[in-house]
Amino acid sequence: MSFSIGIVGLPNVGKSTLFNALTRSKQADAQNYPFCTIDPNVGIVEVPDERLEKLAVVSQSKKIVPTVIQFVDIAGLVQGASEGAGLGNKFLAHIREVDAIAQVVRSFSDSNVIHVANRVDPQNDAEVINIELILADLQTVSKRLDNLKKTAKGNVPKDVQKQLALIQELELWLKDGKPAREKTFDEEGLDMLKDLHLLTMKPMLYVVNVDEGNAGPTDLKGAENIQISAKIEAELAALSDIEARQYLKELGMEQTGLDKLITASYRLLDLVTYFTSGEPETRAWTIKRHTKGPEAAGVIHTDFVKGYIKADVANWEDFVANGGWSGVREAGKIRLEGKEYEVLDGDVCYFHINKV
Repeated sequence: MSFSIGIVGLPNVGKSTLFNALTRSKQADAQNYPFCTIDPNVGIVEVPDERLEKLAVVSQSKKIVPTVIQFVDIAGLVQGASEGAGLGNKFLAHIREVDAIAQVVRSFSDSNVIHVANRVDPQNDAEVINIELILADLQTVSKRLDNLKKTAKGNVPKDVQKQLALIQELELWLKDGKPAREKTFDEEGLDMLKDLHLLTMKPMLYVVNVDEGNAGPTDLKGAENIQISAKIEAELAALSDIEARQYLKELGMEQTGLDKLITASYRLLDLVTYFTSGEPETRAWTIKRHTKGPEAAGVIHTDFVKGYIKADVANWEDFVANGGWSGVREAGKIRLEGKEYEVLDGDVCYFHINKV
C-alpha cells in the first residue's frame, strides 16, 4: 500500500528544490519564476528502516525490499487560486488526489530568489494557502448545499435532512476561516462528506524551509512544524551514502530532511510498518494503525483478505535476538493471531492463507 504526500506552497519557496532532493532527481523544474512546475512531479521514495537489514541477516534473505512513500510536487499556488488565478484549478485538482499535504513555507533569505510577494513571512505564506484551500472547499460545500436544498422540498428523507444540517453547519465553519479537519464529525457524518473530497479535510504538516545552519523557532498554528533546509538536502542528495552521513555529522545533524519528513508523514497519516522475513526476501509493508490481520495481509495480495486463516506473529526485536522463526518458536516468543488481531508496528508476520 503506497501513500502519497502532496508538496504544496507559494511559488519560489523551495518546493521543487526540496522535491528533487528528497527523490534524488532533477525532474522538477526548479526555476526562479512562478509556475515552473505545471504538472505534478511524482517521486517514489524508499522508506529508510534499519530494522530491515537486521531481520534479513537472521533470515539469510537474498533480497531486502523496503516500503515506499510517494511525494507529489504540485504547482505553486497564489492568492486567488480558488477563483482560478495562476494555475489555481489545476493546483486544487492535484491536491485532491493525495493522502496528505506537506505545506512548504519560506523562512530562508536569498535575494537571488524572488518571493511572489517580495517578502519573507512564513506565517503570511501559510495563511494565503490555507485561506485559498478553505475558499475552494467553501465553493464545493455551497454547491452541494444548493443541490440539497432543491432535493429537500416536500417530504424529505431523514438522511437528506441530516446531510443538509451537516453541510449547513460546515459552511458556517468554513466561512469562519477554519479548516474542515479541525471540526469534529461522527462516523456517519464523515461518510456523508467523503465524496466531497474536501481539501482542508486532508491531514497537513508544515515544512519550514530554513537557511543553512539557522534553524530558529517556528510556531505555525494548526499543524506539526518541521524544519528542513532544502539547500542542505540538495547538497546531501549529490553525495554518496557514506559521504552524506559524514556531512550530516559535520553539520551536527542526526537526521536528513527526508527522514524527518517521512517520520512526520507516518505520524500524520497514523501509519505503521510490519515485516515479512524469510530466505527469499525480507520486506516492509505499510498499513494504517489498527489494521486487522486480514486487511494487513491484503496489502501483499488482495486474495489474502478472503483466504486469511491466522498469522504467526513475533516482535522484530525478539525475532532478531532469537535467530528467526525457529528461534522465536523455541523461546515461546511467537503468537498465533486470528482475524481480529490489530497488526502492530514492528510485527514480523507469517500469514496462513486458504487458497481461494
